[in-house]
Amino acid sequence: MSTSPRAIPPVAEFLPRIKLLDEPGLPEQFHIFQENSAQAIRAALAARRPLLVRGEPGVGKTQLAEAAARVLKMPFVSQIVDSRTESRDLLWSFDAVMRLADAQVAAALRPGVGSNGNPTESRDALKKALKAELNVAKYVRPGPLWWAFNWEDAQSQAACSETPEPEVHDANYLNGVVVLIDEIDKADADVPNGLLEALGSGRFKPLGRDKPVQIKGPPPLVVITTNEERVLPSAFVRRCLVHHLTLPEKDDELAKLLIKRAAAHFGSQDEKSVTLFEKAADLLVAARQRAKDRLVSPLPGQAEYLDLLRAVRNLHVGTKEDPLEILESVRPFLLEKQSETRS
Repeated sequence: MSTSPRAIPPVAEFLPRIKLLDEPGLPEQFHIFQENSAQAIRAALAARRPLLVRGEPGVGKTQLAEAAARVLKMPFVSQIVDSRTESRDLLWSFDAVMRLADAQVAAALRPGVGSNGNPTESRDALKKALKAELNVAKYVRPGPLWWAFNWEDAQSQAACSETPEPEVHDANYLNGVVVLIDEIDKADADVPNGLLEALGSGRFKPLGRDKPVQIKGPPPLVVITTNEERVLPSAFVRRCLVHHLTLPEKDDELAKLLIKRAAAHFGSQDEKSVTLFEKAADLLVAARQRAKDRLVSPLPGQAEYLDLLRAVRNLHVGTKEDPLEILESVRPFLLEKQSETRS
């Protein structure tokens, strides 16, 4: 593991508006770091520990990791966790189905019999050829933490197993790698527990390898998010730095934050746009309060607010309809997603 200190950017470098990579068919995405989020990223880099980001859905946890990668000029590798995810999937995966298919093809194409009645190839030679053809290493695919620990080794393994490499945009793996493990609370406790050794020691041993994969160069920044749907093992939490990403509790502070985020995403500062931003913020604040009163979750948040404004702006194109009237007409579909509670 690398022991040399790394230069960590000051907080000021995180604070300007950060444009995230465009995804086909999706709207432009921007991120604005709060100062405490920038400090959390810097602390995780300095401590060389994973950063566990807690918070309600739609508050910007996922964007935090990608925005950090943009600032740090590191490649960004991510994996969304679900109920079927195993801890091994984040390290490496084995394509047993492809290996079986290749074995069946190889058997179908086995050597024939010559004119003298003898096999055209010896049994030992055939066995040796099949063993080389079906080498386990050819079916082991590097997972996100493999890329993060040793990019060059993962490249070599990806070539061997014909695995696509992660896309790299304006980044250099020599700076380190940012890994996002998204929504880890969706998985069983075996997943975070299964990552303890790899994250703690900076090494793991894939199938078919004599030597372990271990961190080479700057340690990665591992960002792990949770929506708090399941309690994480205490041993896992202790090995992480923890950042609670929350929206302000006070209505006026929340509205102010939302308006600032809207200006960053949509760029408009004219009077009509500001009025629209303010009205949408008031509606979001009121919707959150109603949800709290009804004890329903998840609460509408920043994601719903931005979606609401995006819908209004797109619906207003080519029409003379008042944006505020459009806002009121689409509001229920974005801010009232939960059904009424029943006694």
